[in-house]
Formats: sequence, structure tokens, C-alpha cells
Amino acid sequence: MKGGNLTVWSFFFLEGFSRYPKLEIVLFVFSLVMYLITILGNSTLILITVLDSRLQTPMYFFLGNLSFMDICYTSASIPTLLVNLLSSQKTIVFSGCMVQMYLSLAMGSTECVLLAVMAYDRYVAICHPLRYPIIMNRQVCVQMATVSWVTGCVTALLETSFALRVPLCRNLIDHFTCEILAVLKLACTSSLLMDMIMLVVSVLLLPIPMLLICISYVFILSTILRISSAEGRNKAFSTCGAHLTVVILYFGAALSMYLKPSSSSSQEVDKIISLLYGLLTPMLNPIIYSLRNKEVKGAVRKVLGQTPLYQTHENL
Repeated sequence: MKGGNLTVWSFFFLEGFSRYPKLEIVLFVFSLVMYLITILGNSTLILITVLDSRLQTPMYFFLGNLSFMDICYTSASIPTLLVNLLSSQKTIVFSGCMVQMYLSLAMGSTECVLLAVMAYDRYVAICHPLRYPIIMNRQVCVQMATVSWVTGCVTALLETSFALRVPLCRNLIDHFTCEILAVLKLACTSSLLMDMIMLVVSVLLLPIPMLLICISYVFILSTILRISSAEGRNKAFSTCGAHLTVVILYFGAALSMYLKPSSSSSQEVDKIISLLYGLLTPMLNPIIYSLRNKEVKGAVRKVLGQTPLYQTHENL
């Protein structure tokens, strides 16, 4: 639809991986498998934290939020990707594109804040174990989770609302989803205000939370080094190393996307990076954080009726 000099597109074409038709089937299989694992793993974690009272602790409260967020995050874009990988008509209506953009931004931004909150929770648990129940009481946990969700949703609303005001001269998005940077590349002219908003939000939600996470783990590692038991140190190092791997993958991919010069990499590389932090990390989160934990494994067996209720389990 055209009004004056402004074109308002009713739908968009998604380029996706159309340039590599032989690769699309392979990507479909891998994406489908990873998506199903993500849904199954995160749903299982949410279910057992609700059903097992022993897992109703601050750590698992935050993990439940992370799992719900990962389900929403992947479901906002991966089903569209799967359909388009098998379809010759890779289109999405304007309203659907904007909703997809908002949900992806909201969930991704919330996860950045929540990962910092979870690192602080581990810092208090390991460095101040005696004060942990007092500091991380139920009210504080709810408030911290609420701040994470509100921050992510509000910043996403700000970015999406300003992106809606940018006039677009084309409707072919060189991406597999309505990723905001890919959509803004269709703009008729560059917008300094939009660029400033994107920069400020990216700085607030990427390097700052990552810095807080690194500081938390410096204190955690210094405490671990003072553990006299070699077995205890190795177990703690293994757990912290796994957590940090997920954090580095997620923030590293996001930083390379949102805080790099616009001409420093190709759009094909951006698509792969988007798949990395949009599908791989949500799949790994429940595995790394919980499902390899003896306490969680015991809760799963209890729910399935394979262990007695009185059995105790050791938390990693």
C-alpha cells in the first residue's frame, strides 16, 4: 500500500537460506531436532520444579523463569524458520513480523538481565552460604525476576515502536526471521535516533550484565579455590565452567551481532550467529544448568515413580 511518498508493506519476503537450497533440508532436520529438545528439556525442568517441593529454591525459581523464557524465545521464530525451509513462498504478514520482532527482542533482553541475576544468586549461595536464605528470600527473588522481565519487555517495546516509524523501501528481509537489524536494513534512509536507541539498549543489556556476571564468578572462583577438598573443587569448577560456557556463547554471539560495525560481516554470518544464540543456547541451558544435576535427576525419577520419596540427592 502506498500513501504519498510512504510505502506501507502488508507482508514481507524472508530470504532465509534460499541461496543454498541443498542446505535447507539439512538445516530443517537439525533445527527441528534442536527445537524439540529445547521444548522438551525446558518443559521438563519447569514441570519438576513445580511438582517437587525440594526444588522450590531461589536457584530453581530463576531456572524456571529461564526455561519459560527460552520456550517463548525459540517459539517466536523457529516455527517460522521450519515452515520457510520447506516452502517456496517464504512470506510473513506485517503484523506477524512486528510481533515476532518484539517477542524475540523481549525474550532475548530479559535473558541478558536474568543471567546476571542468576550469577548473583550463585555468588551469594557460594560466598555467603549462611546469609543466603536471608538475602535471597522469596520476596527478593520475585522482585529480581520481575525487574528482569520488565526491563526486557520495556526495552523491546521501545525498540519495536521506533522501528515501526522507520519508512521501508523494500520488503525482502535477508534473514530467516524478522530480526530488527535485518528489517532496519530495508530503511529508505538511516535514522540517527533509531541508531542511538539501538546502541544505548545494546550497551545496557549486553556488556554491563556480562561484566556483572564476570565479577560474580571471580568472587565465586576465589571462594572455590579455598575449598580444602580436591573433589569438591573439581565439582565446583566443572559446574562453573559449564555455566560460563553458556554465558560466553550467548553474550559472545549477541555482542557480535549488536555491537559491531554494520559492514564488518556478511548477512550470511549474521544468520548463523542468530541460529547460535537463538537455538543452541536455549537447548543447552536446561542441560548445563539443571538436567545433569543429581538433584534434578532424582526429581525426574521421583516424578516418574522410579525412586522412593525419602531418597535424598546431592546438589552439584
